Amino acid sequence: MAVIGIMDSGVGGLSVFREIRKLLPDEHYIYFADNAHCPYGEKTPQYIRERLRAITDFFLARGADAVVLACNTATAAAIEDLRSGYDIPFVGMEPAVKPAALGTKTGVIGVLATAGTLKGSKYLNTKGRFEDHVKIVERVGQGFVELVEAGKLTGPEAEGVVKAALEPLLAEGADRIVLGCTHYPFLLETLQKVAAELGHGDVEFIDPAPAVAKRLVQVLSEGAADDLPAGGVGQGGSAASGPEQGEVELFASGEYGKLKEFYASL
Repeated sequence: MAVIGIMDSGVGGLSVFREIRKLLPDEHYIYFADNAHCPYGEKTPQYIRERLRAITDFFLARGADAVVLACNTATAAAIEDLRSGYDIPFVGMEPAVKPAALGTKTGVIGVLATAGTLKGSKYLNTKGRFEDHVKIVERVGQGFVELVEAGKLTGPEAEGVVKAALEPLLAEGADRIVLGCTHYPFLLETLQKVAAELGHGDVEFIDPAPAVAKRLVQVLSEGAADDLPAGGVGQGGSAASGPEQGEVELFASGEYGKLKEFYASL
């Protein structure tokens, strides 16, 4: 049984956790929501790296064998720093530009992401491999993270925020839209509703979470975590003396109740 740490700036990473748990139901999970510092999107890379080191140390103190950065912005800012500084495997996020580019019929794909992700070298390198073949239009999901953290996933307020970001992408002809932040899949119902109201009910929204879950399975099956030594922050968790098969521990640097409620709704 592996002990897997999963982090995000808030509850968004639970969209990745649920895909991971479908494939690996018997592992022990430690989920950390850094919601006292959310959103990450406009934080500096140095600030995010400092937070990720602190969170990684927390995971290691609880025996983590591998860490998933279930946050595109954190991946862009910190994953290389973490890989060079710690002797455990890290699995991160990457906007799913490739499947969108391969699946488009209009030749135009959209990317919804945070400002930090769109500026990051990981995304820019991926974009560079495909922009000669398809047109890539981008939009910051302004207000998306805040909606999800507040639990406002549907309704007029959510629809207004989503429409402001989605309409320009659809106007450019995008028929595949990459959800480049792990919070965004929780707004999928509203994204689909707004797209349909704008006359684009056939647009496909692409969530990279299933691919990340498969990558983690590959990392663990290769034995990357098996022989590594098991290695404060936050509230919550369980008082168990040791990890149990299939156990999930929840921690938050800020409000714990929201995280617990969101997890219960999965």
